[in-house]
Amino acid sequence: MSTVKIGTDERPLENATPQWINQQINNRRNDGESVCVIVRLRDPYPELNLATPTCGGGGAGQTKQYSDRESAILALWREGVGQTEFTGGDLVSFLARLKTV
Repeated sequence: MSTVKIGTDERPLENATPQWINQQINNRRNDGESVCVIVRLRDPYPELNLATPTCGGGGAGQTKQYSDRESAILALWREGVGQTEFTGGDLVSFLARLKTV
């Protein structure tokens, strides 16, 4: 099952509505918190774990040869949500565009 986790709250991808996403991000930012977003993709998507830079962890791990589809998903992620400064709209846009990859 694919999921979206914002801070400590996690939902299945299909239940991560734009309203929920924006509320989670805005509430945390209003409370002065750094917002960590983790998207775990599973079937029907390639198995990928995507995290915003604000989650920490850096990651000099093993390099992997990505398929064309994985590379397209990673490019979409880096384009918006993979930046230090991202918005709820960036995440909503990524999730909408993910369906076309």
